Amino acid sequence: MDTLIQQLINGLVLGSVYALVALGYTMVYGILQLINFAHGDVLMIGAMVSLTVLGIIKMIAPSTPLVLQLMIATAVAIPVCMLLAAAIERIAYRPLRNSPRLAPLITAIGISIVLQTMAMIIWSPNPRVYPDLLPTTPFEIGGALLAPKQLLILVVASLSMAGLLLLVNKTRLGRAMRAVSENPRIANLMGVNPDRIITATFMLGAALAAIAGVLVAMNYNIAQFTMGFLLGLKAFTAAVLGGIGNLGGAVAGGLLLGIIEALGAGYIGELTGGFLGSHYQDIFAFAVLIVVLIFRPSGLLGERVADRA
Repeated sequence: MDTLIQQLINGLVLGSVYALVALGYTMVYGILQLINFAHGDVLMIGAMVSLTVLGIIKMIAPSTPLVLQLMIATAVAIPVCMLLAAAIERIAYRPLRNSPRLAPLITAIGISIVLQTMAMIIWSPNPRVYPDLLPTTPFEIGGALLAPKQLLILVVASLSMAGLLLLVNKTRLGRAMRAVSENPRIANLMGVNPDRIITATFMLGAALAAIAGVLVAMNYNIAQFTMGFLLGLKAFTAAVLGGIGNLGGAVAGGLLLGIIEALGAGYIGELTGGFLGSHYQDIFAFAVLIVVLIFRPSGLLGERVADRA
């Protein structure tokens, strides 16, 4: 029972990160019908920028409280990632907006490779240690352990996702985003500038990715130029699982995928008689993707094509 509770906690923590990143995928897809495969690497840039900021703080003001250091590093990483996402949209995606869907997809993969290469040049290809900025003494919950940094991930991710949902559903920007998603031409006739809204969507997704990047690096105490690739693929899987284009679906898909992966990692050894270990947990994410694409391509909360008729 203790193992089950522990894996559920781990799954919620992992799923919260997946949900944050999946929201970026689903917002862009909802407006442009584009899978931005460079999104995971924007997360990586956020983690690396925050690590650089922490190094600068350590040099010029080492007595700064650790929690304040984390807040400053995150506050710098967010606008950097937002500007990067705006530049990617303007330079790489906007010229291809009316092209066949394969062109922007290939471009997204190319941007991902470019970002990884740039990060490798700037920060070196070797993994970088991300310092512990929070107490390490865990809390005990029903026989399971919850580290302070895991609690922070749950709280920050929940607030970020709730803030985004409120923005999309209750603000003028959110109404404009929904209008552009429905029909960009009609939205333009109603006084909405689709280009600005699309750029704002990329920037919002990048802000969430920056937060997720800092949280992931802090949780695993490591940052490297490839850290966003696999995480981005899993977040994409979460978006597909929940129903890509649906914000609530992205959150639900992320949490569900995290729990499935954590439970799989905890019990795969017992189920296979020790043949497979917890390091095979990645297979669950992609097994879920295959199953969803076969039996429910629109996702759990997505709209079936037949329902539109």
